[in-house]
Amino acid sequence: MFINHHPFLIIISSPSGAGKSTLCRMTIQNDPLIRLSVSATTRKQRPQEVHGQHYFFTNTDEFVTMKKNDEFLEHAKVFDYNYGTPRKMVDSELKNGHCVLFDIDWQGARQIKERFDKDSVVSIFILPPSIQELERRLRSRAQDPEEIVQSRMKKARDEISHYDEYDFVLVNDDLNSTYQKIRSIIEAKRVARQSKDDLSKLVAEQLRVCRKSSFSSNFSQF
Repeated sequence: MFINHHPFLIIISSPSGAGKSTLCRMTIQNDPLIRLSVSATTRKQRPQEVHGQHYFFTNTDEFVTMKKNDEFLEHAKVFDYNYGTPRKMVDSELKNGHCVLFDIDWQGARQIKERFDKDSVVSIFILPPSIQELERRLRSRAQDPEEIVQSRMKKARDEISHYDEYDFVLVNDDLNSTYQKIRSIIEAKRVARQSKDDLSKLVAEQLRVCRKSSFSSNFSQF
């Protein structure tokens, strides 16, 4: 039981191919109090993607203007494209009592942590079982040319080097097991976010009921 729900930010990062997107999707689908942060990007929209659901697709000029107006909580350049998290949407979700899940890299994670106090953020890094397995997963997609695969592998090594900046590090050798660990981390964070004021009120009410019950019990003996 949670005395009161105090929303917080959840960051999940990993190299491409480690299973981050699938784990984020599973987390969102199974928890009505968590919303996925939708990033703005300058990369081209893919056929299966929906504007405003998967990304906010924009051009470079619009992105630069938003950046100048400080409309992003975090932003980074990844594979020659710009990505950024619109501040307005995140603020709105937090006000409505929802935790916000960020599927971002170490650059974005670092910026988020600089803007929010430590108690308001929990960060999780997902490692692949091995570099060899990561490369196998990337190649099994069969949709990227060799130069893209090599570029992703190079970035993966850089991404992994920042693992120690995160609160938790999980090895995704089994998808369901890793998901359950993420769920446990989130539930523990919820317990930790219960305010002392909320707990004090609950304890005071329980003690009041105990005293009343004790008084009634003693009175009934006469």
